[in-house]
Amino acid sequence: MALWKLNPMDFTKMNPTRQAKIKAAPAKPLPATNSYVPNQIANALHPKVQYLKVVKIEEEACNAKRYYLAPNEEKGTKALAWFSAGQYLSITLKIGSMALTRPYSLASSPRESLEGIYMLTIQKVEGGLASQFIHDNWQIGTEVTASEPLGNFTYEPLRDATTVVAVVGGSSITPFRALAMAIADGDEDCDLTILYGSRTLEDTIFQKDLKELEANCARIKLVNIFSHEEREGHEHGFITAELIKKYAPKGAFSLFVCGPQVMRKFVDKEIETLGLRKKFIRNELFGEYFGPAKEADYPENVAPAFKVTVRIAGTEQTITAPSDVSLLRSLEAAGIAAPAHCRSGECGWCHSKLVSGDIYTPKSVDGRREADLLYGYIHPCCSFPLSDLVIEVPPVAK
Repeated sequence: MALWKLNPMDFTKMNPTRQAKIKAAPAKPLPATNSYVPNQIANALHPKVQYLKVVKIEEEACNAKRYYLAPNEEKGTKALAWFSAGQYLSITLKIGSMALTRPYSLASSPRESLEGIYMLTIQKVEGGLASQFIHDNWQIGTEVTASEPLGNFTYEPLRDATTVVAVVGGSSITPFRALAMAIADGDEDCDLTILYGSRTLEDTIFQKDLKELEANCARIKLVNIFSHEEREGHEHGFITAELIKKYAPKGAFSLFVCGPQVMRKFVDKEIETLGLRKKFIRNELFGEYFGPAKEADYPENVAPAFKVTVRIAGTEQTITAPSDVSLLRSLEAAGIAAPAHCRSGECGWCHSKLVSGDIYTPKSVDGRREADLLYGYIHPCCSFPLSDLVIEVPPVAK
């Protein structure tokens, strides 16, 4: 049946039939959850929540810090979930009356998770609410609530080439440190060339770590590109198509791109000239989107703010939402806990119903499915109000 003829509400009519089948089934009990091995594995890999605590903090370059997190056994987390290099944790923060989440890539080796350690490297960003709060408040012993490992920015041998060329800028190096360590540990079977763009040598994060990995593992190569200084033995300028071709293998390779939006827009145009198959181009999430008015298709004469009526699990609250701020940020600023993970329009965890009104979603971060568009669902993390709204938001999972 064609998608546009489907009505999701029709599926609710199946419930009586399902319930009748369940009642008619034999009464043989399933094994207890704790003794059923598949459930044990699933719970270990995909916990609903992970309770952690900070056990070590180290200074890193470019106003960043390394935070080492271990299981908080007193809260019920006995072991950390395994992750694939390139995944992230969604960290829950309580800042004053605001309850919010922020995604941070895991920079440690996946193997270290089996030893009870995650490592996040968080750069303090001027005006960055979450990063400044973490830098100012996280100490040894601080309790941290996190999601299971999330995201798809990972090496997949069934899809990717045997060589990965990473194009990365600034603090976005974190997932590639994890991938380099996984290769050195023998947990990933690929070659990795990192084209790392930064302003100067002093601005590079993990420089010592990556050079040591390069020296000890023939499958890893680091190429520094400095935009604001020239150094012998290093590249100067920006990451162009010519620079990628210079260091990429002659045959097939996968291109993994991760960096700030300004870098990504420049690099995307360069990549178009390479003629790579789409399956070999992997883009990490853009990060939170700011400033919709800069887009060519953004409407003119939009009012500075609108009233948004928010319905959650039978409750209703009306807030004021600036038109240049995402709905998710406006919800959080009003003290409304809303579900969110990637904050980039992709994962759909904040999936909400637009009951009435108009919103703007930049095309570059619109990760909605056709059914979402057809039945009026939005991702508040990358939706901006164009009128007064009524939205239905799912409650945060406990």
